[in-house]
Amino acid sequence: LECDLAMNLVGQPLVKQQVMKGVREFLEKQNPTKPLVLSFHGSTGTGKTYVSSMLIRHLFRDGLRSPYVHQFSPLAHFPHHEQLEQYKENLKHWIQGNLTTCGRSAFLFDEMDKMHPGLIDVIMPFLGPSWVVYGTNYRKAIFIFVSNAGGEQIKKMTLDLWHAHKDREEISLQDMESAISKAVFENPQSGFWKSGIINEHLIDFVVPFLPLKRHHVKQCVTNELIQQGLEVRQDVVQGVADSIPYFPEEEKIFSSTGCKTVSSRISFFI
Repeated sequence: LECDLAMNLVGQPLVKQQVMKGVREFLEKQNPTKPLVLSFHGSTGTGKTYVSSMLIRHLFRDGLRSPYVHQFSPLAHFPHHEQLEQYKENLKHWIQGNLTTCGRSAFLFDEMDKMHPGLIDVIMPFLGPSWVVYGTNYRKAIFIFVSNAGGEQIKKMTLDLWHAHKDREEISLQDMESAISKAVFENPQSGFWKSGIINEHLIDFVVPFLPLKRHHVKQCVTNELIQQGLEVRQDVVQGVADSIPYFPEEEKIFSSTGCKTVSSRISFFI
């Protein structure tokens, strides 16, 4: 995993550091005191889904197809606000049932910023340090929350630090934490709004994904060409990188879509 992150994840030093620290410490414990809870934050195309699937691929032989890996999307699984109480019941039973089958299960919650406030709190008992909940020892499970919430604040902080001539390798978690907290945990539109998960400090690692610069986009294009078995041509790399919108308007420092649209744009330049 460490090698894969180093080779394939571009422009995210904090992510490499936090994810490796969290996973290594967790897996080294024979009997962890609580499940591992990671919360990924950042704007579109910065690598949140990429890293969560990479993590799962290294931990489970069948990756995301493993029967012990469970993904939840608010739009697919919890679309109607009026059915919130039913969703709470369903979610609790899904997690309880799956942990009974395998205590090493992993649960991925996509688009936490679109989750109905209050829904996620039903999983609180599964995240804490108790020995057993509902007759199941669940402390070897992994929970990953993925969210665009906080993305705007992370962009602004990164831009401010860039203006202050601070390189992204010098950005610390402390630089980002308060901005993410305000955007994510104090926002009435967020799935974490007034959540007991936050109040009880059940998230082990809040992981910020920084906006990507032009040279990071070029690395993504190169990686994608190699993955597709295509020749790495500099005109293609340059063409794709130049076709992507950048912000702020005047300086055009960071990619507005990260590396999200890279693979779909390559065919226009081959």
